[in-house]
Amino acid sequence: MKVVFAPDKFAGTLSAAEAAAAMAEGWRRERPDDEVVTVPIADGGEGTIEVVEAATGAVRERATVADARGRAVGAGWLRLPDGRALVEAAQAVGLSRLPAEERDPLSATSYGVGQLLAIAAEACEEVVLSLGGSATVDGGAGAMSALGHRLLRADGNQVKVGARELAALERVEAVGPPPARVVVASDVTNPLLGPSGAAEVFGPQKGAGPDDVAALEGHLAHWADVVERDVAGGPWRDLEGAGAAGGLGFALVAFTGATIVPGAEAIADLVGLRAATEGAGVVVTGEGKLDRQTFDGKGPGYVADLGRQAGARVLAVAGVLADGAEVLVDDARDLGPEGMVRARELVVERTAELAALA
Repeated sequence: MKVVFAPDKFAGTLSAAEAAAAMAEGWRRERPDDEVVTVPIADGGEGTIEVVEAATGAVRERATVADARGRAVGAGWLRLPDGRALVEAAQAVGLSRLPAEERDPLSATSYGVGQLLAIAAEACEEVVLSLGGSATVDGGAGAMSALGHRLLRADGNQVKVGARELAALERVEAVGPPPARVVVASDVTNPLLGPSGAAEVFGPQKGAGPDDVAALEGHLAHWADVVERDVAGGPWRDLEGAGAAGGLGFALVAFTGATIVPGAEAIADLVGLRAATEGAGVVVTGEGKLDRQTFDGKGPGYVADLGRQAGARVLAVAGVLADGAEVLVDDARDLGPEGMVRARELVVERTAELAALA
């Protein structure tokens, strides 16, 4: 029997590749004669370029850009075998780059993402930009400044970086799209504003308290008003994915003409997941936490869909199973209370348990 292992990362413990290898080891312990295929996956969040690099043999390029606090950091992007580029926002402004005491979405900037995009767009005709895992809620204003767009105050000077500074924005002078087509791979479908928007949903995850969330919502609404008045083609604030990466999705569509696509599907296409699942009898997926939202556009949810299309049983191993996620697959196991300290060992054991029942 062909068995495909396609997990995302277990955040804080295992990369997607490490999780896939541990699952394969556990399965072979019980069923050594099965054909085992590992396809680590991502949905556009942190770790995306590692997954794609390993699967495709893409060439990693290096650049020095600004992190979410404006400090110089090294970041990577990929030249894909088909000539496109893959840029991961988290390489520049990832939340995991900042210790908890430095996380402040009112001052964090997406400037470094714009720097990476500009570099890749000069080298390739199309750039796939994955948005998950950012520390920012500036609506993409910083990134657009890095691309050369002028965000101006009443006195004609440019606004400073950070969501807080958007209160002083009076007008926008756009300079046109970059020299490459931009495709946004988003791991969420949230709009820019409102109860499911960038500030309300993602602000607290990035260090915002209740007052900060209200302030961020006001700054993003003002940003949207000015952009949709001064840049032709809107409105964009209600698009699915406009709220991704703290509103970076909104800015990329408005200023670069980007197309937003589901991140899980885009990355799965790059790593050849659909072809890998053909003829499989079992597909095993997982990540650090599986809940019902996982099966609404996240990587493991897309893996589960492909597995069912292939006629395979779908199994899962996760650090945590929440909100009844186990009923959305044929069988599932979690790692229990020791999952953060014995992750690899427990993934092996839980997968072996599933294999014994196969």
